[in-house]
Amino acid sequence: MTVRKNQAQLTATEKRRFTDAVLELKRTGRYDEFVTTHNAFIMSDTDNGDRVGHRSPSFLPWHRRFLLQFEQALQAVDPEVALPYWDWTTDRTPRASLWAPDFLGGTGRARDGQVMDGPFARSGNRFTVSVRVDGRDFLRRALGAGGRQLPTRAEVDAVLAMETYDMPPWNSASDGFRNHLEGWRGANLHNRVHVWVGGQMGTGASPNDPVFWLHHAFIDKLWADWQARHPGSPYLPAGGTPNVVDLNDTMRPWNDVTPADMLDHTRHYTYDTAA
Repeated sequence: MTVRKNQAQLTATEKRRFTDAVLELKRTGRYDEFVTTHNAFIMSDTDNGDRVGHRSPSFLPWHRRFLLQFEQALQAVDPEVALPYWDWTTDRTPRASLWAPDFLGGTGRARDGQVMDGPFARSGNRFTVSVRVDGRDFLRRALGAGGRQLPTRAEVDAVLAMETYDMPPWNSASDGFRNHLEGWRGANLHNRVHVWVGGQMGTGASPNDPVFWLHHAFIDKLWADWQARHPGSPYLPAGGTPNVVDLNDTMRPWNDVTPADMLDHTRHYTYDTAA
């Protein structure tokens, strides 16, 4: 069984194996396929039209399936690798361990945002940004620029206390747990982290930055925590809802998975919550 660990608890060997597996997926072109898929969905998901990966109830099961597929791709390279998660309520500054040169590298330089250290720096010629939103082919970040702050544990706990998964109008205007976690309402959890990192993380091509996977693993863990806290609160909507993915509807781009299939993450992996 795959166990996803807090990135702060990874050994030096675990960090290296993870980054080596990511670099191998990049070398083969597989990594960019994930970036392309995510970008296509974030561009097509709209509040008033068909929406699958974002701004909708299926935001959480869609990304759970997306991360699982990426994790399986990593494990095809190295069976010992699991996705780590980044608890940004604790590791809150650009000096946190995940931004060190032995893992993800740090923030970008002031002139153009280019990340200059770590395994994903452009200078190593191993991580060129191919799925671009502009002409720049290097990883960019601006950690905490403009005095931005990451969400706090108190803000997370307030969202985890919400009892209803989602509700009409089933988009970025909805109340309920999903939309508050996604970040269009209230404390702005998920979306705020993308903006705090900056660079490609602030775009539809956000998986270009490997921290995307650690951020979303934590979002997925928070969903798992919410499910454990509210066992009587189901995924909604259950059926007959235009433009969104109901409980038993197929989630594009896959033809074999529904939200119902993704409700129990323990069939695939667990989270190590040890501090």
